[in-house]
Amino acid sequence: MSESRITRRKVVTGAAVTAVGAPLLAACGSGDGDTGTGSSGDTGSGGGGPLVATSEVPVGGGVIVADRNLVATQPTEGTFKVFSAICTHSSCPVTKVAGGTIDCPCHGSRFSIEDGSVTQGPATSGLEEVAFEVTDGEIVPS
Repeated sequence: MSESRITRRKVVTGAAVTAVGAPLLAACGSGDGDTGTGSSGDTGSGGGGPLVATSEVPVGGGVIVADRNLVATQPTEGTFKVFSAICTHSSCPVTKVAGGTIDCPCHGSRFSIEDGSVTQGPATSGLEEVAFEVTDGEIVPS
């Protein structure tokens, strides 16, 4: 087992830190509107070991891995997706997955857990999808 494996405790801790720090992070955006990209640079794809165990990703929901700037979702049982966790509107990190959407706290944008598309603006482009593999019950960016 790799030392960089994300445990449930790390995910919960990362989500709590992200949620608490969200108002401060809101000021980090460019404020220039939609960037049109799903990334602010490194999305954590490739290398770095497993992202999360498939058993930790709820059906109809997802898990934000804040320290990798990624979100893993499971729209339907056994179907997984991985997206950048950086909102395409002002580059804020998303902080919540609920009700079939990935939510950004900065300006209220929401994205589909199925394909990362915008379900509520102001973002006009979807989250960047990240290539991955499921290996030994773990989601591994490729």
